[in-house]
Amino acid sequence: MVPFIPIENANVAIIDARASDIIVNNLEKLNIKIIRTVKCDDLQESISCHPDIIMHPINYNTIIVAPNLYDYYENELTRHGINVIKGETILGSKYPNDIAYNVGRLKDIAIHNFKYTDEKLKYYLKKEGIKFLNINQGYSKCSLLIVDNISGITADVYMQKKLTELGYDILLVKPGHIKLFNEKYGFIGGTSGNLNKDTILLTGKIDNHPSSCEIEKFIMEKNKNILYLSNDDLIDLGTIITLNGIC
Repeated sequence: MVPFIPIENANVAIIDARASDIIVNNLEKLNIKIIRTVKCDDLQESISCHPDIIMHPINYNTIIVAPNLYDYYENELTRHGINVIKGETILGSKYPNDIAYNVGRLKDIAIHNFKYTDEKLKYYLKKEGIKFLNINQGYSKCSLLIVDNISGITADVYMQKKLTELGYDILLVKPGHIKLFNEKYGFIGGTSGNLNKDTILLTGKIDNHPSSCEIEKFIMEKNKNILYLSNDDLIDLGTIITLNGIC
């Protein structure tokens, strides 16, 4: 169970408020209700609207949200049948004060620098029977593109090494070559989402990424499809969090 992968076709998506109209329109054509994030003024500008910074899906119908913007998301998500839990950690602008909810997930495992993970999030992950893989990378979800329950793509060498040792199939790609507001580059996990168990959503084309051939081959070998939401280069929008909600 990986809650970033909807059981059925997603009908709700949480996306960075700055996402282009093209990306949003293409999601809406899939009959997806769009919930745009609101800016968190307590965070750095580059990630101030990133869903995977402000929240984390514990399971398919429960999301934990940072106190900074809890009221907004509690109102937006409960109307779609999603349970919303208020986290304990108030996010701040400087690393590692901004990583408490940015936890990577694959089947039966959570990946993070658990020294800085929100305590309430850890409690609920343990309650779900999730094991912890501790790494130095705090932006763990940003760094992990989830392909399926046991497969992913990352540019983080240590993450790839440790997950591979545990039996997961992880493609290591070259870092960079991904746009991020006000930064030199972003992370590959932040460019992605999952429409369902068979289709990967990408914010743009991978043609100009130096690992484009490897990425495409890896995803196709897993019998997954790629849906490009724009013809622009990849942009890190902090993961498109997709859900099966009530619309």
